[in-house]
Amino acid sequence: MESLPSADKAGAALYRHYLRRKRLAVAVTAAVVVAACLLSLTAGSSDLSLGDLLLALVGRGTRQTSAVVWNVRAPRLFAAVAVGASLALSGCVMQNVLRNPLASASTLGVSQGASFGAAVAIVCFGGGTQINAGGASAALSITNPALVTTCAFLGGIATTAVILLLSRLRGASPPAMVLAGVALSSMFTGGVTLVQYFADDVMVATVVYWTFGSLGRAGWGEIGLIAALCFLAFLFFLRRCWDYNALEGGSHTAKSLGVPVHFLIPASMAICALLASVSVAFVGCISFIGLIAPHIMRRFVGNDYRFLLPCSALCGAALLLLSDVVCRVLVPPVVLPIGALTSFLGAPLFLYLLMKRRGFS
Repeated sequence: MESLPSADKAGAALYRHYLRRKRLAVAVTAAVVVAACLLSLTAGSSDLSLGDLLLALVGRGTRQTSAVVWNVRAPRLFAAVAVGASLALSGCVMQNVLRNPLASASTLGVSQGASFGAAVAIVCFGGGTQINAGGASAALSITNPALVTTCAFLGGIATTAVILLLSRLRGASPPAMVLAGVALSSMFTGGVTLVQYFADDVMVATVVYWTFGSLGRAGWGEIGLIAALCFLAFLFFLRRCWDYNALEGGSHTAKSLGVPVHFLIPASMAICALLASVSVAFVGCISFIGLIAPHIMRRFVGNDYRFLLPCSALCGAALLLLSDVVCRVLVPPVVLPIGALTSFLGAPLFLYLLMKRRGFS
C-alpha cells in the first residue's frame, strides 16, 4: 500500500518534467520569432544598425530611418507573422482532422481555389486595381477587401468540401488525397488562366505578379484582418486541443471519448480554409509553410496539441520572416517573390514525406 503514493509522486514528477520540456520548446520558438523580427527589421538594401532601429521604434530616429522602418519593413514583418502563423495553424489542424501528414492548404488545392476566387474578384468584379503603372514595379492594390476575401473564401471552401467528401470515401489514402489536390490545383490554375485571358494586358501583368506572393502589398488594414482572424482561429483550436489529441487515435476513439466529430471536422476545415483564403487574397500564394512548420515542431513537442498548435504558429511566423529576409538580401536591391522561395524550400520536404508515408496510418 505504501508503494502507491511513491508511484503517484513519480508519475507527477514525470508529468511536471514533460510540461517543462514542452513549455521550454514554446519559449525557445518564441525567442526565435523575436530574433527573426529583429533580423527582418535590420536586413535590406538600406543598411540599418540595431541602434538606428531602436531609435526609429521609439520615435527618435531620422525621418528617412523612421520611414524605412514604419512604412516598409514593419508592415512586411507583421504580414509575415500573421500569414505564417495562419498557414501553419491551418496545416497543423488539417493534418490532424484528415489523418494525413501531407495535408496543407497548398498541397490539397485550397490555396489554389482561393487564388482563383480572388482573381475573379480582382479582374471581373473590380476588387483590385494597378498602382505604380509602367514597368516591372507595377503592383496590385486591393480596393475592395471584403469582396476579394469573400470570393477567395468561396474558392477555398469549395475545394475544402471536395477534400472532405474524398476523406469520407473508403480507401482514400493520404497519397490519393494529395493527388486529388493536384487535380483540383490544376483545375483552378486553368481557371485563373482563363480569367487572365479575358483581362486587359495591364491587369494580366498585375495578377501574374500577385500570384507570385509578396508580403509588401499588404497594408495595415489587411494585416489587421489576417491577424484578427488568426487569433480567433487559434483560440478556437486551442479550446479544442483535447479533442484534437483524441482524434490522434482515430475518429472512432474520439467518438467514444465524447468528441463531437461530425461538428469538429467540418468546422475545423472551414476555419482552415478561411485562414488560407484570407492570406492568399492579400499576399498571394505562399506554399508549403503550412506543411513544413507542423512537421518541424512535432520533432520537439510531439502530437500534444496544447503545445503543437502554438509552436506551429510561431514556427510558421519564423519561417516566413526568415524567407522574407532571404528574398530581400539575396539579390539586392531586387526583392524576390517569396512564394517562389518557399516552394523551392518546401518541395524537397514534401517529396521526402511522400516517399516516407509514415506517421499517420
